[in-house]
Amino acid sequence: MSKDTQIKRIKSKKMSTLPKHLAHINKMAAGIDIGSKSHFVAVPEGVCSECVREFQSFTSDLHALADWLEACGIETVAMESTGVYWIPLYELLESRGFEVLLVDARHVKNVSGRKTDVLDCQWLQQLHTYGLLSSAFRPSKEICTLRVYLRQRSMLIQRKASHVQHMQKALDQMNLQVHNVLSDITGETGMNIIRAIVSGTRDPKLLASYRNYRCKNSLEVIEKSLTGNYSEEHIFTLKQALFLYDAYQTQVDECDSKIEQYLSQFELFKENKIEKTTQMKLRTAKDKNAPLFDVHNYLRQITGINLTAIPGIEAYSALKIISEIGLDMSRWKTSKAFASWLGLCPGNKVSGGKRQSGKTKRTANYAASTLRIAAGTLHRSQSSLGAFLRRLKSRMGSPKAITATAHKLAVIIYNMLKNKQEYIKTDQNYYEEKFRERLIKNLAARAKSLGFDLIENLDFSNNYDAVI
Repeated sequence: MSKDTQIKRIKSKKMSTLPKHLAHINKMAAGIDIGSKSHFVAVPEGVCSECVREFQSFTSDLHALADWLEACGIETVAMESTGVYWIPLYELLESRGFEVLLVDARHVKNVSGRKTDVLDCQWLQQLHTYGLLSSAFRPSKEICTLRVYLRQRSMLIQRKASHVQHMQKALDQMNLQVHNVLSDITGETGMNIIRAIVSGTRDPKLLASYRNYRCKNSLEVIEKSLTGNYSEEHIFTLKQALFLYDAYQTQVDECDSKIEQYLSQFELFKENKIEKTTQMKLRTAKDKNAPLFDVHNYLRQITGINLTAIPGIEAYSALKIISEIGLDMSRWKTSKAFASWLGLCPGNKVSGGKRQSGKTKRTANYAASTLRIAAGTLHRSQSSLGAFLRRLKSRMGSPKAITATAHKLAVIIYNMLKNKQEYIKTDQNYYEEKFRERLIKNLAARAKSLGFDLIENLDFSNNYDAVI
């Protein structure tokens, strides 16, 4: 290679520009490494004499952090979603007018072997400068507040359920076979018997008299099950478990009142001029964990559509889904992107031209869990979704079938919220007819590819020789 050719190549390299995806898209970008005690912040070189600073996690220090970013002329900030430590800083920076990107820590891993807080915040700042980071989903402030209330209520119900197990254990240790004669010890009959035992009643016949008329077992059977060893220590354990159960139930009722009060102040609830028909209702044995107010009324006015028309989706389940995904479906380009965010799509792990795994990604998405539970209730449904679930169960097993049905529910909810269209119910016969048509179409295409024609309803009874 001649000297002139080398000089030309060097000049061409100097004059070449960076590709678009490596251009400085966000020149005034900052990166923050979130911690429980302190946060490390990196800004572009040249805007300040010190491009990396550490701030404590106290509120006054967070305000000092925001003031420093304003003084540096920062416009956009990227931070990792570490635990819940990012929430105060995120809300503060957003209120101060910064564009804040919350990114998944799994997507911004630094080079292996180089792990310090200073390097992490600089790596975030560098990636954000080139526009290589995408923000994680976070609903509006109004939806986030509703989500906090509903998650708190779910936590209280879980804690309450653990004390039901404690009561069951105390009864078993006294050999009181209540669970063998009652389907649910927290029903009317079971709770009356437990409260009477705690109050000092020991006569099995008197305890059996608390039997509700709807109980399948007779008074004699219940009386026999209540004959046991009423020891003092187990009565004490039962008393404390009952007290905690009632305490959590009181907190659940208080949470219901707070949720109803907040829903009545919802902006979309105020905009839709629909007559309010909310009225208190008593919990039944079937839905004793359901809220004490008419969730369907609030849900219909907030969304403008009837999500409970979807098989398997009840009013409270729909409200929990809305509290997780919000009402703005424009955050996802398509229903496929929405289902992928929920973690309800098959995996696409491919290496060397071969598909390695089709497992769905592991996720702790609350909305996806609610959709899976709703899908699991459709096993006996006579709807088209129920027929779809049963067909897949027989072919690939229950877990995959439930995930596939939850995917269908997610797509339906996405389209309903985005297009504001009501759900059109279809029964099992409609689904089976469409499935049969699809099978026939595929068979016809397969026969044509082999050089044959598929003929329907052909009578072979008198044409055996011709066929042979």
